[in-house]
Amino acid sequence: MDISLIGIFATVAFAHFLALISPGPDFVILVKSAVKNESKKAIGVALGISIANALYIALCLIGVGSLLASSVYIMVGLKIAGGLFLIYLAIQALRAKKSDYAGLSSQVNRGAHNETTLFKEFIIGFMSAILNPKNILFYLSLFTVVLTKDVSLTFKIMLGIWMTSIVFIWDSAIVIFLSGDKVRSKFSKLAYYIDKVTGAILGLVGFTIVKAAFTKSNV
Repeated sequence: MDISLIGIFATVAFAHFLALISPGPDFVILVKSAVKNESKKAIGVALGISIANALYIALCLIGVGSLLASSVYIMVGLKIAGGLFLIYLAIQALRAKKSDYAGLSSQVNRGAHNETTLFKEFIIGFMSAILNPKNILFYLSLFTVVLTKDVSLTFKIMLGIWMTSIVFIWDSAIVIFLSGDKVRSKFSKLAYYIDKVTGAILGLVGFTIVKAAFTKSNV
């Protein structure tokens, strides 16, 4: 591989990983699912987030991302939809009663199954990531800086596959760690409070996003 391509790969990989480990709405939702569900179900959130990221990466690599980012109405719409989705998740968490969590600890010990499914968790993860305009803006700004016309399509595709894989691997590692029986049995005792805190965070983030979107759209 050419030295310049190695430099581009290292730059993109490093910047992407830093963005990946910084907490955001996707991370909060991931933790929330991992604490409450079995890993084989919570992994759906990780899969949904990675697929949404893959879609944005693909759009940016083929040039569609720049068109989306340049449209004020599309970006405002994404922000409003994303903010409302986070608010919806927050309301669901904040409305839950303490009695709803009473049997969670025993369910963990018995290996009981929650009502959610892999597909439901996938949808939550996908919607969270796809409705977050920061994702497409991050990839667009990153690729604009490091990817030139001289970079081959093959290299771009390889880079996209690498970034998507890293998102899934990192998120899956979080799920596997937090949904392990020993860890989750400890977290299950605090699940009610964790849900309330994560719900409040998601609600605050969602409200801030919606407010900022409306403010900018009225300028």
